[in-house]
Amino acid sequence: MILTEWLIFFLILQVIHFLGTWKLYTKAGRKAWEALVPVYNAVILMKIINRPWWWVILLFIPVINVIMLPVIWVETIRSFGKNTTSDTVLVIVTLGFYIFYINYTQDVQYIQDRSLKPKTAAGEWISSILFAVVAATIVHTYFMQPYTIPTGSLERTLLVGDFLFVSKFHYGARTPMTAVSFPMVHDTIPVIRTKSYTSSPQYPYFRLPGFQNIKRNDIVVFSWPIDTVRFFRDQSGKNFYKPIDKKSNYVKRCVGVPGDSLSVVDGYVHINGERTKLPSRAQVQFSYAGTTKGSSFNLQNLYDRYRIKQDEFGYNNSQFSSRGMTEDAATRFKNHPNVGSIQRILAPKGQKDPGIFPNNGRVNWNSDHFGPIYIPEAGKTVKMDLKSFSLYRRIIEVYEGSEMGIDNKLSVNGTQILLNGQPIDNYTFKQDYYWMMGDNRHNSEDSRVWGYVPANHIVGKPVFVWFSWDSNAKGLFNKIRWERMFTTVGGEGEPVSYFKYFLILLAGWIIYNQYRKKKKNT
Repeated sequence: MILTEWLIFFLILQVIHFLGTWKLYTKAGRKAWEALVPVYNAVILMKIINRPWWWVILLFIPVINVIMLPVIWVETIRSFGKNTTSDTVLVIVTLGFYIFYINYTQDVQYIQDRSLKPKTAAGEWISSILFAVVAATIVHTYFMQPYTIPTGSLERTLLVGDFLFVSKFHYGARTPMTAVSFPMVHDTIPVIRTKSYTSSPQYPYFRLPGFQNIKRNDIVVFSWPIDTVRFFRDQSGKNFYKPIDKKSNYVKRCVGVPGDSLSVVDGYVHINGERTKLPSRAQVQFSYAGTTKGSSFNLQNLYDRYRIKQDEFGYNNSQFSSRGMTEDAATRFKNHPNVGSIQRILAPKGQKDPGIFPNNGRVNWNSDHFGPIYIPEAGKTVKMDLKSFSLYRRIIEVYEGSEMGIDNKLSVNGTQILLNGQPIDNYTFKQDYYWMMGDNRHNSEDSRVWGYVPANHIVGKPVFVWFSWDSNAKGLFNKIRWERMFTTVGGEGEPVSYFKYFLILLAGWIIYNQYRKKKKNT
């Protein structure tokens, strides 16, 4: 729904609230009109049910409000003596409309000094769990989200099995767009493997202010723009509509920011005609093939010495190939006495790849030779011709069309571009866009395949690796990558683990708490 529709919907809810509670407000010693005034009525209701005023804020936080509404319904009827289990069940299953029945048909008395302490152990547990979920959902949605690296596209900066904390506040937290959603999960409820949200209604897109912009070569978590699969890595081939905030999360390096002219030459990214300079921790990898010589060829030693993943290395007789080797490793590998030759696998310039953006088979582009393209910037205008039609069609029809509640249709009549049947010569972009790529150039599904990433798809910035698990290692102790625990994602030089400092602080905290308890008891 667009903003105007949400405003109308909000006003309708205020009328429903007034009709269902105005008698209860008067029985609590308030004025009937106080049940009608938006926001103010919620503040007064908190006084009636003897709850703190800041609960009103929770009612206006997406996702949290869905959790809080049933709580408010139950608290309201209990403030008027309706404490039985059947009353609680009725008010929840009727979505609060049981309050209408109490308001108009029951001669209830307001309990001014009602005890807020749960009357049973089960009630106390439910209350504790409920507010733990609320607190965790606020942190998860607006501050810090855990994330797992599922693929090797950013090897060796981030490894498969890394567990990250992703900051929502660096770039500004994106408020949820899905109004009704199961808390603390993404698009799927675990175990039962069913959808965790309703596709409608949808809140308008809004992002809280951040304290930094996305910089070129930042590692970024974002919603996969073309995601239409029900579950992450779904192989069923079926397509599903997914709201922006429920699309699968990807992590890549942002190699191009709004306003950049980007091209890929011999596999390397060029910005505005110059080859981009990557941070020291970034290790660009390519596919290599070669031949061996001699009778002894210890693959395990080569894996370890040149940091080659076994599942990305192939060997057959006297030939070998690797899908993830840096240029420096390839140079050293070439000097090995058992290596006869090695060369980088490179798609020739001019060779068409129909799987490469803009996916129309009309451009002579491939993963190693691509562009140049312009990365759109909000407020900037481009000329609309047959070339820009292909590059920006999805932007205009989807990212600035259907996903924003606008019915945009781009078409061609000869050489004339039509927007909703009307001729256009140029187009002005409504939001910023980014270009995301993996460091493992031949083992990454990225913007070269599906194009631009809109600003409203940005999730956050990975800041911390708190745990790392190598599923290919043998032995429980060896599976844990101890050297990666509590390391920062950004920065220069080799990552430094702060795990020992964490253990020292944890031990100090435990000792302090024990000392405080002992002193309190003496």
